[in-house]
Amino acid sequence: MKKIPEAVGPYSAYRLVGDYLYISGQLGINPETQAIDSDTVEGQARQALENLKAILENNGLTMANVVKTTVLLDSIADFTAVNKIYAEYFEAPYPARSAFEVGKLPKEGLVEIEAIAYVK
Repeated sequence: MKKIPEAVGPYSAYRLVGDYLYISGQLGINPETQAIDSDTVEGQARQALENLKAILENNGLTMANVVKTTVLLDSIADFTAVNKIYAEYFEAPYPARSAFEVGKLPKEGLVEIEAIAYVK
């Protein structure tokens, strides 16, 4: 079983309900250090997606099972940079997705990604 970051609040990192796995927003937290080790949006996006991938794999799934994601950005100016990293993890048909600039993210994160995966 791959290690995943601990939740930073009173919530579950993921919940399996029926045919869907709901994955809470993943920051760029290194599961070994429990800290955000990168100060770039690219590094944080890659780690957030690795965390998401680890949760999927721990549940017998792959990135191909993801049907919807939400990308939260500290700055919408990072949209293109995050898209480049995101494209390394997903293939067509891509998940449906929303992306938003938010006021601030926990732990001073630059990007957070949540997902819903279909189990069957």
